[in-house]
Amino acid sequence: MSFSSLLKAYRANDPAAKSDLEVLLLYPGIKAIGLYRLAHPLYLAGVPFVPRFLSELSRWLTGIEIHPGAKIGKHLVIDHGMGVVIGETAEVGDDCLIFHGSTLGGKGGTGKRHPTLGNKVMVGAGAKLLGPITVGDGAQIGANAVVLKDIPAGAIAVGLPARVIKQRS
Repeated sequence: MSFSSLLKAYRANDPAAKSDLEVLLLYPGIKAIGLYRLAHPLYLAGVPFVPRFLSELSRWLTGIEIHPGAKIGKHLVIDHGMGVVIGETAEVGDDCLIFHGSTLGGKGGTGKRHPTLGNKVMVGAGAKLLGPITVGDGAQIGANAVVLKDIPAGAIAVGLPARVIKQRS
């Protein structure tokens, strides 16, 4: 994945983005993803301390916490970003969009503890996706939804707890 394609994804998802330079310098999400891309291979190689330090540095600089063990696909856009948390065993597919205050969190235990997002998933501001659930390709999670169960591909889910209100094909 090229850095220019990530910049293009940010510009495509945010009509307020006026230039690549603006996105690069002023958007916290792209910085958090860049630091994650440095930390993740070190984490996989078993390097101690450094990957978690980079994750912590990212949180300090951007307000976005991505555990270096998470699996992040191509072109993830984190819009605004403050308060986004992506846990260690979370998996995020390609071309996803996550808004500020959202959590891909665990429910405790060992093994797979965090959500898996398919491709082209949108997670609204303040949404909490908890546990080893799966959100299918193209699904949309509404703002402040609390998702505790799998969401099928193409669905729109809202509420507390989240429920599917529309199924798109």
